[in-house]
Amino acid sequence: MPPTPTTATGAAAVTPEHAPRRFPRVFRVNPRSDRFPVLAFHHVELWCADAASAAGRFAFALGAPLAARSDLSTGNSAHASLLLRSGALAFLFTAPYAPPPEESASAAATASIPSFSAPAARTFAAAHGLAVRAVGLRVADAAEAFRVSVAGGARPAFPPADLGHGFTLAEVELYGDVVLRFISYPDNNETTLPFLPGFQRVSSPGAVDYGLTRFDHVVGNVPEMAPVIAYMKGFLGFHEFAEFTAEDVGTAESGLNSVVLANNAENVLLPLNEPVHGTKRRSQIQTYLDYHGGPGVQHIALASADVLRTLREMRARTPMGGFEFMAPPQAKYYEGVRRIAGDVLSEEQIKECQELGVLVDRDDQGVLLQIFTKPVGDRPTFFLEMIQRIGCNEKDEVGQEYQKGCCGGFGKGNFSELFKFIEDYEKTLQANQSVVAQ
Repeated sequence: MPPTPTTATGAAAVTPEHAPRRFPRVFRVNPRSDRFPVLAFHHVELWCADAASAAGRFAFALGAPLAARSDLSTGNSAHASLLLRSGALAFLFTAPYAPPPEESASAAATASIPSFSAPAARTFAAAHGLAVRAVGLRVADAAEAFRVSVAGGARPAFPPADLGHGFTLAEVELYGDVVLRFISYPDNNETTLPFLPGFQRVSSPGAVDYGLTRFDHVVGNVPEMAPVIAYMKGFLGFHEFAEFTAEDVGTAESGLNSVVLANNAENVLLPLNEPVHGTKRRSQIQTYLDYHGGPGVQHIALASADVLRTLREMRARTPMGGFEFMAPPQAKYYEGVRRIAGDVLSEEQIKECQELGVLVDRDDQGVLLQIFTKPVGDRPTFFLEMIQRIGCNEKDEVGQEYQKGCCGGFGKGNFSELFKFIEDYEKTLQANQSVVAQ
């Protein structure tokens, strides 16, 4: 038998006999069915009307300083793209310039992202507001990933392009107006270039690091999951890591169905949600689809090795233009936390979770800490999740310690709390609309 893993706090990790009894044990099966090597999330790109404004707010709110740029100052007259970094987390904000018609062809030639289209970007921003355009994955060979994906049924969005310095970019359609972007490059280029060729490194002296380290998962909302799941599994080969239904995660008023797709290493997680109809209230997923104007990325989970410290930094900046967070659960919620995670979290940590409004859940392998922001743009659509996974530490063939993917699950026990918050938030919006109408 493998040795018993330990948590970051030194306590024994969750074992089946210590699993919370409110849910049956989850039996995980990883068929290692990827159709091509998917290494990790590389970046997420948001299209917007003004890259400087959006990037500035995210940098301040997340402690992810500006690390690279491609814009007029670097000779790019097609688009302004600003990259924020925190650990392996990379947010790219892109907005189109509007050159005179006679200069449009020459401007496009200066774009550092060859798939960029100014007309498409303007249409996208008008339709969706601040929203995710591309989910970038680092793959072993972007050209091969594109070829295999298209052969597996993927709809091509942009054929493989040589960016120079050993970088290749290609794109296929994901859902709605979102594309899945494949990036490949030699390992040594990761340190010699700040991002992609055409981007200039930016120094941000004095920037405060809040402790965010990587993307944990990127969640999409679609009207109907089954065809999208079949489409994605068909060209990616990803396996289903988890499935939740309205009975698992809904409230008395609304619900959703959800499936999590994962790569072989389970470090690239692409959950999908669909609305449940016929409930007392319209599903929050349907509200997203209505305001977003169709399928898209609902939220992105950002991982931290110390989410309590990250939250202290973020909440300190909320009154000054940072992100607002969902309302904390009632005090009795944390009595349940003591029962299911009191052997992993100290009493001081549980009290701090309560103070900060952090939700806690546990599966048969580890513990999950999570919290959600309110929508970060004008529309009740795109939001963020801060997350920490505790436990599931193992050693690889050479003795290097690592944490298994998806440790602690996806907060199945907390979905009802999130739903209640969103329902209350929507009721507030509807009440305000009624007052204005009168």
